[in-house]
Amino acid sequence: MSDDVKTWKMIHDERARSADMLESLSPEQWTADTLCQGWNVHVVAAHMMIAGEQTTGRFFKGLLASGFRFNVMMDRAARDGARLPTSEIIARIRARTTTTNKPPAAAMAMLGEVVVHGTDIRQPLGIPDDTSSDAKLACLNMFKASNLPVAAKKTIAGLRLRATDADWSHGSGPEVAGPMVALLMAMATRPLMDSLSGDGVDILRGRLTK
Repeated sequence: MSDDVKTWKMIHDERARSADMLESLSPEQWTADTLCQGWNVHVVAAHMMIAGEQTTGRFFKGLLASGFRFNVMMDRAARDGARLPTSEIIARIRARTTTTNKPPAAAMAMLGEVVVHGTDIRQPLGIPDDTSSDAKLACLNMFKASNLPVAAKKTIAGLRLRATDADWSHGSGPEVAGPMVALLMAMATRPLMDSLSGDGVDILRGRLTK
Protein backbone atom coordinates (compact mmCIF):
# COMPACT_ATOMS: atom_id res chain seq x y z
CA MET A 1 0.00 0.00 0.00
CA SER A 2 1.46 3.38 -1.01
CA ASP A 3 2.03 6.14 1.52
CA ASP A 4 -0.75 8.28 0.04
CA VAL A 5 -3.21 5.39 0.19
CA LYS A 6 -2.36 4.86 3.86
CA THR A 7 -2.69 8.57 4.54
CA TRP A 8 -6.09 8.81 2.89
CA LYS A 9 -7.29 5.78 4.85
CA MET A 10 -6.36 7.59 8.07
CA ILE A 11 -8.01 10.80 6.86
CA HIS A 12 -11.24 9.00 6.04
CA ASP A 13 -11.25 7.17 9.39
CA GLU A 14 -10.70 10.40 11.33
CA ARG A 15 -13.40 12.22 9.37
CA ALA A 16 -15.81 9.44 10.26
CA ARG A 17 -14.82 9.74 13.94
CA SER A 18 -15.31 13.49 13.81
CA ALA A 19 -18.73 13.11 12.20
CA ASP A 20 -19.75 10.64 14.91
CA MET A 21 -18.54 13.04 17.61
CA LEU A 22 -20.36 16.01 16.08
CA GLU A 23 -23.55 13.98 15.78
CA SER A 24 -23.42 13.29 19.53
CA LEU A 25 -23.30 16.96 20.53
CA SER A 26 -26.18 18.90 22.04
CA PRO A 27 -27.33 22.23 20.54
CA GLU A 28 -25.63 23.99 23.46
CA GLN A 29 -22.33 22.23 22.72
CA TRP A 30 -22.45 23.39 19.11
CA THR A 31 -22.22 26.98 20.40
CA ALA A 32 -19.32 26.26 22.81
CA ASP A 33 -15.87 27.78 22.38
CA THR A 34 -13.05 25.67 20.90
CA LEU A 35 -9.26 25.84 20.98
CA CYS A 36 -9.47 27.88 17.76
CA GLN A 37 -9.65 31.39 19.14
CA GLY A 38 -12.85 33.15 18.07
CA TRP A 39 -14.42 30.04 16.54
CA ASN A 40 -17.13 28.01 18.24
CA VAL A 41 -17.88 24.37 17.47
CA HIS A 42 -20.24 25.24 14.63
CA VAL A 43 -17.59 27.33 12.86
CA VAL A 44 -14.82 24.74 13.33
CA ALA A 45 -17.11 21.98 12.05
CA ALA A 46 -17.97 24.10 9.00
CA HIS A 47 -14.26 24.65 8.39
CA MET A 48 -13.69 20.87 8.53
CA MET A 49 -16.51 20.37 6.04
CA ILE A 50 -15.04 22.95 3.66
CA ALA A 51 -11.55 21.45 3.95
CA GLY A 52 -12.90 18.08 2.91
CA GLU A 53 -14.59 19.59 -0.14
CA GLN A 54 -11.65 21.75 -1.19
CA THR A 55 -10.04 21.62 -4.64
CA THR A 56 -7.07 23.48 -6.10
CA GLY A 57 -9.31 25.60 -8.31
CA ARG A 58 -11.71 26.48 -5.50
CA PHE A 59 -8.79 27.29 -3.19
CA PHE A 60 -7.20 29.80 -5.55
CA LYS A 61 -10.55 31.35 -6.40
CA GLY A 62 -11.19 31.95 -2.69
CA LEU A 63 -7.67 33.27 -2.16
CA LEU A 64 -8.09 35.75 -5.01
CA ALA A 65 -11.46 36.91 -3.66
CA SER A 66 -9.83 37.50 -0.27
CA GLY A 67 -7.01 39.63 -1.65
CA PHE A 68 -4.54 36.75 -1.16
CA ARG A 69 -5.08 36.93 2.60
CA PHE A 70 -5.14 33.27 3.63
CA ASN A 71 -6.48 33.79 7.16
CA VAL A 72 -9.21 36.11 5.91
CA MET A 73 -10.24 33.50 3.35
CA MET A 74 -10.36 30.74 5.97
CA ASP A 75 -12.34 32.81 8.46
CA ARG A 76 -14.84 34.11 5.92
CA ALA A 77 -15.51 30.66 4.45
CA ALA A 78 -15.89 29.00 7.87
CA ARG A 79 -18.33 31.62 9.15
CA ASP A 80 -20.36 31.42 5.95
CA GLY A 81 -20.43 27.64 6.26
CA ALA A 82 -21.58 27.87 9.88
CA ARG A 83 -24.88 29.30 8.65
CA LEU A 84 -25.77 25.78 7.52
CA PRO A 85 -27.75 23.43 9.76
CA THR A 86 -25.60 21.13 11.86
CA SER A 87 -27.17 18.09 10.22
CA GLU A 88 -26.02 19.24 6.78
CA ILE A 89 -22.48 19.88 7.99
CA ILE A 90 -22.29 16.39 9.49
CA ALA A 91 -23.69 14.79 6.34
CA ARG A 92 -21.22 16.63 4.14
CA ILE A 93 -18.27 15.60 6.32
CA ARG A 94 -19.45 11.97 6.10
CA ALA A 95 -19.65 12.33 2.33
CA ARG A 96 -15.89 13.00 2.33
CA THR A 97 -14.90 9.68 3.87
CA THR A 98 -14.21 8.21 0.43
CA THR A 99 -13.04 11.15 -1.69
CA THR A 100 -9.43 12.30 -2.15
CA ASN A 101 -9.77 15.85 -3.45
CA LYS A 102 -7.75 18.49 -1.62
CA PRO A 103 -6.27 21.98 -1.88
CA PRO A 104 -2.73 22.45 -3.27
CA ALA A 105 -1.09 20.71 -0.31
CA ALA A 106 0.16 17.24 0.58
CA ALA A 107 -2.39 14.64 1.63
CA MET A 108 -0.69 14.52 5.03
CA ALA A 109 -1.73 18.13 5.61
CA MET A 110 -5.34 17.03 5.34
CA LEU A 111 -4.74 14.46 8.06
CA GLY A 112 -3.34 17.18 10.31
CA GLU A 113 -6.41 19.29 9.54
CA VAL A 114 -8.93 16.73 10.72
CA VAL A 115 -6.92 15.50 13.72
CA VAL A 116 -6.15 18.98 15.08
CA HIS A 117 -9.60 20.43 14.49
CA GLY A 118 -11.29 17.37 15.93
CA THR A 119 -9.24 17.90 19.07
CA ASP A 120 -10.00 21.64 18.99
CA ILE A 121 -13.61 20.62 19.59
CA ARG A 122 -13.19 17.60 21.89
CA GLN A 123 -10.73 18.99 24.41
CA PRO A 124 -12.73 22.00 25.71
CA LEU A 125 -15.88 19.86 25.87
CA GLY A 126 -14.12 17.15 27.89
CA ILE A 127 -14.70 14.51 25.20
CA PRO A 128 -12.02 11.77 25.37
CA ASP A 129 -9.56 11.63 22.49
CA ASP A 130 -10.27 8.67 20.21
CA THR A 131 -7.89 9.58 17.40
CA SER A 132 -5.94 6.58 16.19
CA SER A 133 -2.33 6.24 17.37
CA ASP A 134 -1.16 5.90 13.77
CA ALA A 135 -2.81 9.19 12.83
CA LYS A 136 -1.29 11.01 15.79
CA LEU A 137 2.18 9.61 15.06
CA ALA A 138 1.92 10.63 11.42
CA CYS A 139 0.90 14.16 12.41
CA LEU A 140 3.72 14.46 14.94
CA ASN A 141 6.25 13.50 12.29
CA MET A 142 4.74 15.97 9.83
CA PHE A 143 4.61 18.93 12.21
CA LYS A 144 8.11 18.44 13.67
CA ALA A 145 9.67 19.37 10.33
CA SER A 146 7.27 22.05 9.11
CA ASN A 147 6.37 25.68 9.70
CA LEU A 148 3.28 25.52 7.48
CA PRO A 149 0.40 25.99 8.03
CA VAL A 150 1.50 26.71 11.63
CA ALA A 151 4.99 27.48 12.98
CA ALA A 152 5.43 24.06 14.58
CA LYS A 153 9.15 23.57 13.83
CA LYS A 154 9.96 27.05 15.14
CA THR A 155 7.82 26.56 18.24
CA ILE A 156 9.61 23.39 19.36
CA ALA A 157 13.16 24.36 18.36
CA GLY A 158 15.72 23.51 21.05
CA LEU A 159 13.34 21.28 22.99
CA ARG A 160 13.07 17.53 23.38
CA LEU A 161 9.53 16.25 22.92
CA ARG A 162 8.76 12.79 24.28
CA ALA A 163 5.47 10.91 24.04
CA THR A 164 4.42 9.02 27.15
CA ASP A 165 1.93 6.82 25.30
CA ALA A 166 4.10 5.80 22.33
CA ASP A 167 7.71 5.16 21.40
CA TRP A 168 8.24 8.62 19.91
CA SER A 169 10.58 11.49 20.69
CA HIS A 170 12.13 14.38 18.80
CA GLY A 171 14.80 16.98 19.32
CA SER A 172 17.21 17.76 22.13
CA GLY A 173 17.20 20.18 25.02
CA PRO A 174 14.79 20.76 27.93
CA GLU A 175 12.12 18.05 27.84
CA VAL A 176 8.40 18.35 27.21
CA ALA A 177 6.70 15.01 27.89
CA GLY A 178 3.09 13.96 27.61
CA PRO A 179 0.49 12.10 25.54
CA MET A 180 0.81 12.31 21.78
CA VAL A 181 -2.32 14.41 21.45
CA ALA A 182 -0.99 17.00 23.91
CA LEU A 183 2.35 17.23 22.10
CA LEU A 184 0.58 17.47 18.76
CA MET A 185 -1.68 20.30 19.87
CA ALA A 186 1.28 22.20 21.33
CA MET A 187 3.03 21.86 17.97
CA ALA A 188 -0.15 23.18 16.36
CA THR A 189 0.32 26.27 18.58
CA ARG A 190 -2.72 25.59 20.75
CA PRO A 191 -2.78 26.34 24.53
CA LEU A 192 -0.82 23.74 26.46
CA MET A 193 -2.73 20.86 28.02
CA ASP A 194 -2.23 20.08 31.72
CA SER A 195 -0.95 16.60 30.82
CA LEU A 196 2.42 18.00 29.66
CA SER A 197 5.38 18.01 32.05
CA GLY A 198 9.13 18.62 32.04
CA ASP A 199 11.73 21.38 32.17
CA GLY A 200 10.76 22.60 28.72
CA VAL A 201 7.07 23.26 29.44
CA ASP A 202 7.57 26.83 30.65
CA ILE A 203 9.78 27.61 27.65
CA LEU A 204 7.15 26.24 25.30
CA ARG A 205 4.35 28.09 27.09
CA GLY A 206 6.29 31.34 26.78
CA ARG A 207 6.64 30.88 23.03
CA LEU A 208 2.93 30.20 22.62
CA THR A 209 1.82 33.25 24.61
CA LYS A 210 3.98 35.85 22.83
